Amino acid sequence: MALHCTECGVQYPEDLPLDEEGARTCPNCGAINYLQLKLGAATIVEQDGRILLLRRSDQPFKGFWGLPAGYIRWDEPPEVGAVRETEEECGLIVEIQNLTGAYFFDDDPRGNGVLLAYRCRVSSGTPHATSEATETQFFARGSLPDRLAGSGQDQAILAWQNQRPAPE
Repeated sequence: MALHCTECGVQYPEDLPLDEEGARTCPNCGAINYLQLKLGAATIVEQDGRILLLRRSDQPFKGFWGLPAGYIRWDEPPEVGAVRETEEECGLIVEIQNLTGAYFFDDDPRGNGVLLAYRCRVSSGTPHATSEATETQFFARGSLPDRLAGSGQDQAILAWQNQRPAPE
């Protein structure tokens, strides 16, 4: 992927180094361009005290269990992205209730980022496999699968596991 200066648009040489703060200085105009964290959003869907997880069909983390989650588009609020990703990945229409946590991750080969996890309520639909998830299943706190997806999803799932169950 070619990198370009955000000020003058010149393409950076492939070997242009980062400084100690994670920035590149444009050799053309001198502008300082910082690397940015990716922003992801996930939903925590609960049913009878169990959490909905999806078996991921794509890399990275193919075959691992994770939340309905994905990257936020540049023009959408994170809550909207969380709702969109949940419908795309498992067919559920959800309504956001509250933010449950923000999780920094550095284990995704696509780049470092922050995952925002939202507790939500199902408005309609039944979770099902899609092109992004080969399987959907609800798991109790004491019986989570061993292989949890990264990108902050594992952290959000374990935080859920360690919380007191929410009142119904």
